[in-house]
Amino acid sequence: MSRKKSLTRIAAGSPAIPGYDGVLAGVVQILEAARRTSARAVNTVMTATYWEVGRRIVEYEQGGKDRSEYGAHLIERLAHDLTERFGRGFGYVNLTQMRRFYLTWPQDQILQTPSEESSGRKKLHTPSEEWPAASALLIQALPLSWSHYVRLLKAEKREARQFYHAEALRCGWSVRQLDRQISTLFYERTLASRNKAAMLKKGGLPQPGETPTPEEEIKDPFVLEFLGLKDEYSESDLEEALILQLEAFLQELGGDFAFVGRQKRLRIGDEWYRVDLVFFHRKLRCLVVIDLKVGKFTHADAGQMHLYLNYAREHWTNEGENPPVGVILCAQKDHAVVKYALDALPNKVLAAEYRTTLPDEATLAAELDRTRRQLETRRLPTRKRDKP
Repeated sequence: MSRKKSLTRIAAGSPAIPGYDGVLAGVVQILEAARRTSARAVNTVMTATYWEVGRRIVEYEQGGKDRSEYGAHLIERLAHDLTERFGRGFGYVNLTQMRRFYLTWPQDQILQTPSEESSGRKKLHTPSEEWPAASALLIQALPLSWSHYVRLLKAEKREARQFYHAEALRCGWSVRQLDRQISTLFYERTLASRNKAAMLKKGGLPQPGETPTPEEEIKDPFVLEFLGLKDEYSESDLEEALILQLEAFLQELGGDFAFVGRQKRLRIGDEWYRVDLVFFHRKLRCLVVIDLKVGKFTHADAGQMHLYLNYAREHWTNEGENPPVGVILCAQKDHAVVKYALDALPNKVLAAEYRTTLPDEATLAAELDRTRRQLETRRLPTRKRDKP
């Protein structure tokens, strides 16, 4: 008997315990608070660390003419060496962002506020002060998470950045709230408003879905990269089980499907995306990008798939391979839908070959619907998986 089934049976057959609900609620509250605190602690250390990385890049570039000549190549070399040693999180784009972070919030700006001067807080006077001795000071000077500062960099005007920074601190804005406020020009709208107090009060209120759960904070892609942890998870147990079953199903169709990755993450600009499954089809010599939607198919799903395909064509496709093809699987409760994204293929002949070689839509839809129904009734059979 599995541990989960055993615990379920114990809970179902145990006698009523007076006051148990209160104990459970209290423990849940403690654990959720601890998770949030842990996520905030990691974020503040990460923010200070990335600021320090940016500072060292800039100070190297400013170290004289002999060094400035190599400034253009410094980040490229660092990106290569740091990625080899630490993995994701230290690519060229990320390091460029850290450099910009330091330039936007330089030392003299973050460490010279009235509250700091009155408190007599020690300042970073010299660039030779070693890390991590200065980390505690930087954590206090940069109180928001790295994800917040990434969003703040989108605000081009210094006054707007200062406004959003102050409001994010005052109101405890989540990253989603901050992103919405910047995208809807909250700063400009507040300046133009006759009742600024009312605007600020309304702006501090989160909209539905903008308050992250502890799990979401811990699974932030930046946090996972910083800690060197794997970033493979689904939005729900149903989605994760469907992905695993579809992976096994496609591999059982024959030897042409070679598994590449699950929940493969990609970053475009400052946005993060995840592709549920990626295979390489040996006969077609192309990547097959599969995206699972638990809800109903929408036009936005097609647009997102084409975004994935454009990225895969540029970054994941090797020389001599055909363009990638996308398959959108929609596991809506009433019916399953399959959509192929073939519009970007260079000719109709290749598109026709893809359709005849890949599993037909009816087969995929039937498997998806069958698997979903079995999952929902908890009668999912275990497929045999090849050992690695």
